[in-house]
Amino acid sequence: MKQPRVIGWSPDGVQEGTLIQRCAAGDEQACAALLSEHQRMVFHLSLHLLGDYEEALDLSQEVFLRVFKTIDRFRGHSTLRTWIYRIVINQARNRQRWWKRRRRASQVSLDEHVLRHGDLTDPVDRTAPDGVLQKKELASRVWSALDRLPFEQRTAIILREIDGLSYEEIAFSLGINIGTVKSRLTRARGALRTELADARELGDI
Repeated sequence: MKQPRVIGWSPDGVQEGTLIQRCAAGDEQACAALLSEHQRMVFHLSLHLLGDYEEALDLSQEVFLRVFKTIDRFRGHSTLRTWIYRIVINQARNRQRWWKRRRRASQVSLDEHVLRHGDLTDPVDRTAPDGVLQKKELASRVWSALDRLPFEQRTAIILREIDGLSYEEIAFSLGINIGTVKSRLTRARGALRTELADARELGDI
């Protein structure tokens, strides 16, 4: 069996480091364990970034192919999870560019996905009190507003507000500095506040 490359790890990262070394050596059980641990995160991030269920499934497969192909290059400069986030974002960005070049006319928006699949919120209960229905409508409105943000702003706000990453983790995932992270978050939050305020004035929520 091919010997894994030696990677330096802090004591807290020994278990993760061992898993990565085993994956790099072609250990199928280790690869399955890594897939099981991270596949839900990868799919949901893909879904949040692309807003399309089938595209998110395809992207998730691409991400793990990339992970296993390049995992021997991982050097522990971040957590494994953050490194995978970076791969998801890069692959999603490439796919967005592919759509733009071909002028894709019918992307499925996040609010449409909510209505059709119910993955981002629970299915609407028609017998529920008005307050519950309003919350679901607000959630759909928020996802629709997110879907209209520029990709880089949407990615930053999703990583911060939904996935709970630190500024440092977001900066690594996006390949930018912390100041740029904060700037993108400020612009994204401002755009969301404006759009949701307009919706309230129109009586939509």
